[in-house]
This record gives sequence, structure tokens and C-alpha cells, in this order.
Amino acid sequence: MAHFRGEKSDRFVETKLQPLTDDLDRKSPAKVGEITAVTDDKPRPVVATPDLPATIPFAPPQGRRRLRLSAGLLVLLLAAAGAGIYGWKHSHPQLPPGISFGNGRLEADEIDISTKFAGRVAEMRAEIGDMVTAGQVIARMDTRDLQESLKKSQAQVEQAQHLIEEARANLEQQRAQQTFAAQELDRTQALLAKGWATQELFDQRKQALDTAGAAVRAATIRVALTERALEAAKHDVGLTTVNINDNDLVAPLDGRLEYRLANIGEVLPAGGKVFTMLDISYVYMDIFLPTLEAGKIKVGTDARILLDAYPTTSIPAKVSFIASQAQFTPKTVETQSERDKLMFRIRVRIDPDRLRAHAGSVRSGLPGVAYLRADPNVAWPENLQAAP
Repeated sequence: MAHFRGEKSDRFVETKLQPLTDDLDRKSPAKVGEITAVTDDKPRPVVATPDLPATIPFAPPQGRRRLRLSAGLLVLLLAAAGAGIYGWKHSHPQLPPGISFGNGRLEADEIDISTKFAGRVAEMRAEIGDMVTAGQVIARMDTRDLQESLKKSQAQVEQAQHLIEEARANLEQQRAQQTFAAQELDRTQALLAKGWATQELFDQRKQALDTAGAAVRAATIRVALTERALEAAKHDVGLTTVNINDNDLVAPLDGRLEYRLANIGEVLPAGGKVFTMLDISYVYMDIFLPTLEAGKIKVGTDARILLDAYPTTSIPAKVSFIASQAQFTPKTVETQSERDKLMFRIRVRIDPDRLRAHAGSVRSGLPGVAYLRADPNVAWPENLQAAP
């Protein structure tokens, strides 16, 4: 708004506005000195009197307003860019020569805990997220049919034991008859020498001894057969017991249950998955490096892992695998240079003993950065010193 004051201003306003007021007086009986000023927004009344100066609104040019808006937007963009550069430098500090880095995600081997036989899920003893130990029973299948088979096999074992006792008793009987036949033959032979027995009687005694010897051999074989039958029955008991035990689903290793894929009462086929667990003893991160950097890395190279969730905790690790062939970098992996299209996959594994000591903190899928020290003489920066 521009205000005209002073004696000269009053004369100027009167000179400029007098024709307008005269014209208004002639056309309408409106109030003396009332005119309409036109602005960019809408008409507003302006009052001019002989005693007071007129107030005329001043509209700034539209171009200046746009210029100020553009300048403010440019300042905001520069501030955001500066903040991004500052944050990137602090999250990726300058590394000394001999240390390479790559982005990746923390991974752990997945183990499917499945059924050995088709059956119905009878019991659940664990839930998703539970830490389990090797050998811990986490689910049970319905084994009523196997329990009946076990009872049948146990009955067959008892039967085989009785048959063995019978065969052994028969063997003793046949051995006694063989002994008696041998004694009869000896007496007949002595009588034959003195002429008190005939040759026919001697031959009969000898045939009876041979028959007793054959019966002893048959009884011995019978004992062996019953003993083998007992062993077979015991093996059936053992096999059924193993099958029953296999229907108790146990954790093969220490780890965390990641998924539950079945519920109580569901009938699953052989090999049906019930749980999926993470092997916390094998946790790693796969990164991709260009040829010039990957060529300096060897299996066993010292490494550090910084996770986005724990940016101040440096996790010691070792290089456990280097791909023998280059491949195109996956789109989910950010590379240091877009010119490096072919990269080598390198696996960095965390020490298993350290994982066991921090089992409760082990997670899979967390993004982070792995740093590899190709030159062992280069000292790790302060933020990459091994955490306790």
C-alpha cells in the first residue's frame, strides 16, 4: 500500500482525483469522494476526502512472486542434497586403501522339518520365533497304528523265545537218545565178540545210533532257526520303535523357528513340512565386487559387517567363498559404479562360536554393508573395530 502525505501530496491527489469526483457527482448520488480501485485480486473501494489522503493499493508484479517461490524451492533442494551428502559420508566414511565394501543382506541356512511318513499331526510343542536346541521335540505325529504294530512285533518276540526253549529241549532229548544208542551199540559189540549176540542185533544197534545222530543234528538246526526267528522279531520291534520315534519331529540343530506350515489335526503326506528353522551356526552375507577388487580377496580374508539396524556394532567375519565366474549384478544390490556390470559374488560368514554366544540376537534378512580387508597390514578404521 502506498500512502501520499504532506502538502504537495494533497495537492497532487486533489488535482488527480478532482475529475473523477466531479464525474461521479454527475452520474450517481453516491457518497462524495468514493471511487473503485482495480487490483489483481478484486475491486476494493477507496475513499478520498478533501481532508485525508487517498490510499491506493499496490500490487507487486506476478513475475517477482514466482521468482521468490523458485528461489525458496532451490534453497530447500540444496539443503536436502547437503543433508544427504552429509549422511552418506558419515554412514560410509572414507576407507583406507586395501579395504573394499559391498551391500548385502544377512542370511542363514533354512532347514525344513518334515514328516517321514504320512500321518496326522497330533501335538505341537513349539511356536514361531522359539529358540530350539538340537534334539528338542517340537511336534508329534499320530502313532496309534505304529503302536499296534509294535505290540504285534513284541508278541512275535515272545513266541520266538518259547520256540527256542522248545527246540533246545528237543535237542537235549535227541542228544540223550544218541547217548543211549551209543551205549547199546558198545554193549552189543562186546557180546558179539563173546558170541552172546548176533550180527543182526549189532547192525540194529548201529542203525539206531546213526538215527539218533541225525535227530541231534536236526534239533540243532531247529534251535538255530528259532534263534534267527527271535532276532527277526526283535528287529521288527526295533524298526517299529524307530518309526515311532521318527514321528517325533525334532530340531536337527540349534536355531530359531521361522515358519509353521501345519496345524494340529492336519493329515500330511510323507515329507510334509511342519516347521522351517534357521541354522544360527551358519549366518552369512553375499556381496558383489568388481574384478579389480575381487581379485585381491582370498578365502579367509578378514571382514567386518555393519548392519543398518546396528550401525555402531562391527561384527567380525571371514570370507568363506568366492565365485569362480563373474555374473550380472542383481538389481537389488547397489554397486559403487554403474560401469561395473559383471561382478564376483563373495560370501562373508560370521564365526559360529560368536553366533552361539549371541544366539538371541541373530536375525535373517537384515540389510547392511560388508567390509573386506584385502591387505592385512592395513588397520581397521575406528568404526570397524571388532565389537566384543
